[in-house]
Amino acid sequence: MEATRPVWALDPLEGVGPLRFGMRAEDVASALPDAHEPGRFEAEPHWPEILGIRFGFRPALPAVYAYFDGTGRLFCAAADAAHGPQVVLDGLELTGRPPALLQDAVHDLPWPEGSGVRYGPRGNPAVPAVGLVLRVQQTTGGVLTRPVLVGRGRADRCADDSEGRVPQCEWLGRQWPYPDCPAVLPPPDHEPVWPRGWRPPF
Repeated sequence: MEATRPVWALDPLEGVGPLRFGMRAEDVASALPDAHEPGRFEAEPHWPEILGIRFGFRPALPAVYAYFDGTGRLFCAAADAAHGPQVVLDGLELTGRPPALLQDAVHDLPWPEGSGVRYGPRGNPAVPAVGLVLRVQQTTGGVLTRPVLVGRGRADRCADDSEGRVPQCEWLGRQWPYPDCPAVLPPPDHEPVWPRGWRPPF
């Protein structure tokens, strides 16, 4: 894990740090002048127009995953658990934390009445009111949190990995620890056949 991280404030449903939902890829690159671009990838097996771009603060170490819709506009971003920026919401650090500690802390935030933490079909917690999904990632320091953020038009049901609008690649891999839910998706004994021969990019 990085000894120091840039700190990015979450502006609910509008953006995070220097990134604003609705930006084009060249605008994101301009907003991250010190970042490298380790690569682009197809983020969705069913929607080939969804483009994913990795940005890193050090060569070959992705820190931010930016997702663009069919019109080329940023609609989702995720911070790498090991090398990504420290995303902060109301003083709470969301990146690179043990999931059990962060889950308790998120529940304790003073959410407006009628909003708060929701859980998806596989136990991933989310707060649709601010466009936040909490995922985990396997790192050399263990399983740590990876915040996934979406804009206003994508926040509804953002916890739902089957009907929500977070890119498919973000739901795969290590899963949030939750009773009776798999630790890894897809399970090791199941090799799904993806449309068009798609392969998960990470």
